[in-house]
Amino acid sequence: MTEMTEEKTAAEKAGAGRPSIPGLTEEGESLTPLEPAEQSRSTLGGDAAKPHSHGGGYGIPDSSRAGRLTSYRLEDFPAVKGTEEEWRFTPLKRLSGLHTTALDGAAPAVAVEAPDEVRVETVGRDDARIGSASIPEDRVSANAWAHFAEATVITVPAGAELTERVLVTLTGAGLAAAAQHVVIVAEKGARGVVVLNHIGEAIVAENVEILLEDGADLTVVSLQEWSDASVHASSQQVRIGRDAHLKHIAVSLGGSLVRMTPTARFAAPGGEAELYGLYFADAGQHLEHRTYVDHAQPNCISNVLYKGALQGKDARTVWVGDVLIQKQAEGTDSYEKNQNLVLTDGGRADSVPNLEIETGLIKGAGHASATGRFDDEHLFYLMARGIPEDVARRLVVRGFLNEIIQKIGVPSIEEHLTEAVERELDASEN
Repeated sequence: MTEMTEEKTAAEKAGAGRPSIPGLTEEGESLTPLEPAEQSRSTLGGDAAKPHSHGGGYGIPDSSRAGRLTSYRLEDFPAVKGTEEEWRFTPLKRLSGLHTTALDGAAPAVAVEAPDEVRVETVGRDDARIGSASIPEDRVSANAWAHFAEATVITVPAGAELTERVLVTLTGAGLAAAAQHVVIVAEKGARGVVVLNHIGEAIVAENVEILLEDGADLTVVSLQEWSDASVHASSQQVRIGRDAHLKHIAVSLGGSLVRMTPTARFAAPGGEAELYGLYFADAGQHLEHRTYVDHAQPNCISNVLYKGALQGKDARTVWVGDVLIQKQAEGTDSYEKNQNLVLTDGGRADSVPNLEIETGLIKGAGHASATGRFDDEHLFYLMARGIPEDVARRLVVRGFLNEIIQKIGVPSIEEHLTEAVERELDASEN
């Protein structure tokens, strides 16, 4: 064997077994190239944060998802015009000043029910854990960061395996614009379920930081069951450690306007993120969800599934899903899907899946989106077996949304949401 043949064989062996995407080279399509110095740094957002004192993306502004500005300082964010990619679906007049005014109102009251081993603390802005898992990605989040007075920190200790859920009830205190901050920490090897239940009447900008240390397994359920006049903008960012597993479930039913932006970032290899969502919009409601998964580490898995239903005049839902697979994230396996069911005339559902891939050396990546009315074949099948049309329609909707409800894994919460969906369906028939 010649020296050249030996070298070729060694190279082939080194690349053997590496998954690839047809049509992409090993280097992939470089949408947001990094300089060598940038590739080696370690920041909160991985390589998706610029190396200056207040963050910022490295990609093409307003084109690549990684190019969005991130900063702890409100003054770094320009005034929102509504033409920006992250705001083009949001009715700014209905934000009640969350993006323009000082958030000096009383924050929703926090009550926590938790097993004895869980630590619950109220801390000041200078606590070291604040900022450990998130950095504001838009002006509303930065405004909340600038104005919150104290934060609630919930810690599931290392190695703990909770047999009961942690219930965090956030009760709105009125319609004066306010800021809220919550930090959830799952220490090394911890396992548990945390439920954030938003109720009452409020106009609030909220930052939720979720930190999963190595080997942690955490489910976070965020329920939005506000009063009809409420406005809620919530940035919920997760930092996922080595071999850690996150299940995040967003359920939006109440409120005049709800805008949620869940973000999952992998801080080490081997992590897994499941992001699920359920929303049911009635007449005049605006329910918006924008998910972002940043694959900045190799051999991580993500799965995003959001389902929504709409009924009534001017019912509006928005789902925008962003997945970024960075150049160094070899071995990634990622998928995202959104499905919407329009029950009556007068509603509108916007669905925008986005996928950026910077390396072909991945196990898989894909996205899907569908919006439509009832499946006539499903209705015909049920009605042909003697089920009245109105009952058949309820069964189809119930089955459509129940896939998300079953992901929660807490029987009492699942039962509560099943009853809430039934109430929504009752309203559509009256």
